[in-house]
Amino acid sequence: MADFSIKDKVAVITGGSGVLGSNIAEGFAKAGAKMVIIGRTEHKVEEVVNKLKSLNTEVMGLTCDVLDNDALKKAADDILEKFGSIDILVNAAGGNTSGATLQPDQEVFDLKPDNLDEALNLNLNGTIYPSLIFGKVMAKKGSGSIINVSSMAAYSAITRVPAYTVAKSGINGFTQWLACEMAHKYGDKVRVNAIAPGFFIGEQNRKLLIKENGELTERSEKIINKTPMGRFGDITELNGIVQFLCSDAASFITGAVIPVDGGFNAFSGV
Repeated sequence: MADFSIKDKVAVITGGSGVLGSNIAEGFAKAGAKMVIIGRTEHKVEEVVNKLKSLNTEVMGLTCDVLDNDALKKAADDILEKFGSIDILVNAAGGNTSGATLQPDQEVFDLKPDNLDEALNLNLNGTIYPSLIFGKVMAKKGSGSIINVSSMAAYSAITRVPAYTVAKSGINGFTQWLACEMAHKYGDKVRVNAIAPGFFIGEQNRKLLIKENGELTERSEKIINKTPMGRFGDITELNGIVQFLCSDAASFITGAVIPVDGGFNAFSGV
């Protein structure tokens, strides 16, 4: 019988103090995993850790920038000292940045390189660096699961978010590449997959999707019309697929990028 349990596995979540990361962490804590929350802002990390401790006392918080390799290496050492293992990595750090978002009245060619680099680095390198550092621990012990976060933007063009689109497309390629390298060199129990969320309303995109009076924006209406389920996702609807991919029930799944999108990617619009 397939084992869907992640109980007692040590799970590291980057961007763990954000909406996506903290939601996945809460689901993991309820499932009995030992949690490590990594975020850039200390007080936000502490808030999430304190909340999770009411569900599971095996929780650790670390303040760390996912673009700082030395800090990531120290984090890995600290985690191993406390828990003795790293079994799961969820790369939830990321998100679009305001400077890399094309405004309605802005020319494409006015986008500033520094702003584009910021979004590219956060989303792409912010996934690659932790994967290499925490993945090395998994490779040494011959088992582990890495989950990256892609996007619908990696499947087809979404207006206004060029750097985010490029970065998420890169994550798809990196996921497949790393999955193959890990399996070839370190055994079939070291797996790398990604989820591609559809449209969920969070603090980063709320103003784009919801008017001040609570009605849908024009952009939101386009999204709903392209989504066969006819609604936005609830953030908790990502938890099932992530936990499944991290469990032994998914033992023959690697290099996959799985949409969680209410049918958005499948639907042609006709």
